[in-house]
Amino acid sequence: DRLKERLRTAESPPSVSPKQPARGVKAVSPPTIPEPLRSYLGGDLAELKWKSLGRGAYHIPIKLADRSTTARLLRIPAGKPVPEHSHGGRELTLVLSGSFNDGELLFARGDIEEADTSVEHQPLATPGQDCICLAVTDAPLRFRSWFMRLLQPVLRI
Repeated sequence: DRLKERLRTAESPPSVSPKQPARGVKAVSPPTIPEPLRSYLGGDLAELKWKSLGRGAYHIPIKLADRSTTARLLRIPAGKPVPEHSHGGRELTLVLSGSFNDGELLFARGDIEEADTSVEHQPLATPGQDCICLAVTDAPLRFRSWFMRLLQPVLRI
């Protein structure tokens, strides 16, 4: 009862319109990469050093203590597909920004796609915004294209 009374009589902070920040306050958009991953990587998207995968796609490999698992950030250009592939094990993909279609399914910010050895697919980033994902695998991907299989050891995917 005392807590309820204190909450009822406590001064509420001045309200600020979400469209116009208070004078002297800089409007800040929320980060794309959630904590603790953002601190582990050393910043949000603008501060990261992406490595090219070719055809406009980029990645950032994430070092893990567990050598049987790989993790990476992926940036797939809007409207572009990833190469067709299946899986040697399990893959979990968390969408951080943008979205992608996988067959009839749409995965958007906060969604997780799970794929295993039974899945052969070619996810497609939706038009309008690059798709940024965190992908974690416990075995190498199995690319359908001989060219991608040739590049796989160099790209370490």
